[in-house]
Amino acid sequence: MAKDRVTNQQIADLLESIAEYLAEREANPFRVRAYRMGARTVRCAEESVAELAERDGTAPLQRLPNIGEGLSAIIREYVQSGHSTLQEQLAAEASPERTLMQVPGIGQTLASHIVQELAIETLPALEAAAHDGRLAAVDGFGPRRVAAVQKSLAGMLSPAAWRRQRAVERRQDQADDANKSEPTVATLLAVDAEYRQRAAADELQRITPRRFNPENKAWLPILHTTRKDNNDGEWRFTALFSNTARAHELQKTDDWVVIYYRPQEIGSGTDENRDDADAEEQSTVVTETQGPLRGRRVVRGREAECRSYYETE
Repeated sequence: MAKDRVTNQQIADLLESIAEYLAEREANPFRVRAYRMGARTVRCAEESVAELAERDGTAPLQRLPNIGEGLSAIIREYVQSGHSTLQEQLAAEASPERTLMQVPGIGQTLASHIVQELAIETLPALEAAAHDGRLAAVDGFGPRRVAAVQKSLAGMLSPAAWRRQRAVERRQDQADDANKSEPTVATLLAVDAEYRQRAAADELQRITPRRFNPENKAWLPILHTTRKDNNDGEWRFTALFSNTARAHELQKTDDWVVIYYRPQEIGSGTDENRDDADAEEQSTVVTETQGPLRGRRVVRGREAECRSYYETE
């Protein structure tokens, strides 16, 4: 990339984009903060970050403030290949509307119409609809706009882009099919109980969420803890109440608890400065409202295991 070297602004925009995707997914706030701080560092750097990335190893990049091993690997990949695997994976998992809004001329309203009327969620499906007449039938799409979408997608969905998209889909399928190591429900329920008890006693640090917080208050308790587990040794956990739109809508922000976890041996350093985003998984614990587990705390997606746990408790 010596000829058209990636600029610091482009690298900063990439890290900011990853931070936004993670924030939308309610990722650990410290993970989101790590990418935002990294973006700020790159944007303010006086030297070319791309030039540092082109040197041997990741050490030159890691001399920059807030740039750890994880972020330096993402920057090097972007500088060397022109794309980021992590960003593409996050984009593939983003809302259909956001995916369609990548196309110039398609805003939130038009994207919503496309999803609702045509059930389209991917750019290749949008391209097909733009050529077979379906897109023209959607309110707001005249001949000029359809032609503009066709032209934009012709560039966005180049052969290289198609190959990358298929590779992302294959990796996602493999990840979904793999047997993931995870803590037992007993451990997750214990973390949930500790979090809710200490939150009620006002013993936890409170953070200021960016979303659904117009008064900018530090209201969200957060717990960091480490526990041993029967399955896979020791795990590190971060727990906090769900701050999603759905939780607010159903008034469950004091009930639904999101627990992020990763094996203790992965990574190093404090939660505040780690950036090993790929190592972390999450579960949500809620109070069941129906069935045999009604009134019990359950781990969503693992109800059968919770039933066995309570039967043998």
